[in-house]
Amino acid sequence: MTDPDTAGGTGTPADLTKFAWLSIAAAIATIVLKSAAWWLTGSVGLLSDALESSVNLVAAIVALVSLRAASLPADANHQFGHTKAEYFSAAVEGVMIFVAALAILYTSAERFLSPRPLENVGIGLGVSVAAAVLNGAVALVLLRAGRRHRSLTLVADGKHLMTDVWTSAGVVAGVLAVAVTGWQRLDPVVAFAVGVNIVVTGWALMRQSVAGLMDGSWPQEDNTRLAALVSTFTSDVITVHGLRTREAGRRRFVEMHLLVPGEWSVDRAHDKAEEIEAAIGAQFAAVTTSIHLEPREDPRAYGDFEHEVRIPGKPEPTGT
Repeated sequence: MTDPDTAGGTGTPADLTKFAWLSIAAAIATIVLKSAAWWLTGSVGLLSDALESSVNLVAAIVALVSLRAASLPADANHQFGHTKAEYFSAAVEGVMIFVAALAILYTSAERFLSPRPLENVGIGLGVSVAAAVLNGAVALVLLRAGRRHRSLTLVADGKHLMTDVWTSAGVVAGVLAVAVTGWQRLDPVVAFAVGVNIVVTGWALMRQSVAGLMDGSWPQEDNTRLAALVSTFTSDVITVHGLRTREAGRRRFVEMHLLVPGEWSVDRAHDKAEEIEAAIGAQFAAVTTSIHLEPREDPRAYGDFEHEVRIPGKPEPTGT
């Protein structure tokens, strides 16, 4: 099974920086388009949309830096690699989203108190829609690449851009409503709703980043798949316990204790461990598996961990 975290099956980490450059180019283009839409109409809703795109640009630049750092190989000071650098990108993006949201909320409150008529609505909305279509296309590319390569940075950037698309849709609807009803204060109300939506997005990104830095376990679905796979190697004489998982950016780690008869040779036990490692590597991308061998007859081999991934259908035997 080809590891989607490598390029061409060579074992070399896939170069994801091209997606960051795509995000940067899209952010610059949408800033220009949305700023033009705001200048043409005077809509504070469209201004809030443009401000969010400026955050997209900063986030894309941070993503580029973090992806380059995450792709660096292990060294003497970082023996497990640099993949956690991606979590810092998501955290920075979350902070930047909060900053943009505050600016949007402040501007919308000011405009609500001092409403102004909108101008050139048709042309302005046309420009804004073009920017939203561009953002949507780039967001789909980033999300697809992020999920394929298990890159939190690309997934976060893609989700942010997709949120921007829905934000733009709401703003366009609000400006149209103002044009139809003539109620000028509806424009800042929509902008305020955009700001609240951005706060929610930023909070979600911050939580995801912190979870990664805290060595969170794999998603439940993947843990279940892993446990089912490992269970196929257990028997009346072979037991696995202490199965634990964690993620670090695109890299995944598995640890477990393999209990075998004490009479087995080191070679035989090691062969079984290698077989399990190979099976896990074939089913899960970018995974490092560590297996600790123990004699099943030794009472000290049991009760090591309070929390672990449960192996289905194989109750843990007691030591004798």
